[in-house]
Amino acid sequence: MTTENLLDRLGHLSTTSLVDASPWLRVLTPTIRPLVPGRHAVGRIVTAKAHRDLMSVIHALRESGPGDVLVVDAGGDDRAVAGELFATEAQRRGLAALVIHGRCRDSATLATLRLPVWATGVAPNAYAAQALPETGVVLDVAGIPIEPGGLIVGDDDGILIGSDEEFAAAVDKAEAIEAREKGLQARLLDGASLFDVMNYDEHLSALREGRPAGLTFHSEPR
Repeated sequence: MTTENLLDRLGHLSTTSLVDASPWLRVLTPTIRPLVPGRHAVGRIVTAKAHRDLMSVIHALRESGPGDVLVVDAGGDDRAVAGELFATEAQRRGLAALVIHGRCRDSATLATLRLPVWATGVAPNAYAAQALPETGVVLDVAGIPIEPGGLIVGDDDGILIGSDEEFAAAVDKAEAIEAREKGLQARLLDGASLFDVMNYDEHLSALREGRPAGLTFHSEPR
């Protein structure tokens, strides 16, 4: 599978289907949330370790290009590390997204851009720009290592981190999961009960009897 094909297929998959297909994909802390709901992003990771300063973030932006996702460890949560001018330049450069373990600002303007932004929140004030840049390094975000050059997939439910090989190993199963669940949802919308499409009674009986059990769904009417 080519990188282009992998990225295209990931662009049509939810994080829920991917993590169900591959539980070993890393899930970033849920404190990082989309600034605007309904966005989806896939891209190659570029990293910046900010140390409560803007220089690393600006330098990493200059090193970023089309399809990249700039991931920033702000080093603090009391001030912003990106605003309207920064995000507009990121969009101009063709970045796929901006992910901040920290805060952004100018949120009303950022919400009008095509560029998806994830952050822990917003703040009106920003850090200074005085420290020497630290970019292209492995980040530790709430215990999850984020390596430059890896892949990232984000949507309203969260952000996944993995290598090309890990995502490639997940994509077939994730597509099957997504197709099956869309079919099951269509049956529910047509009037079927959730309990008509899963083995709840059999599963509960097995649990009560101490037998091995697994909750499953039926793709076809029974």
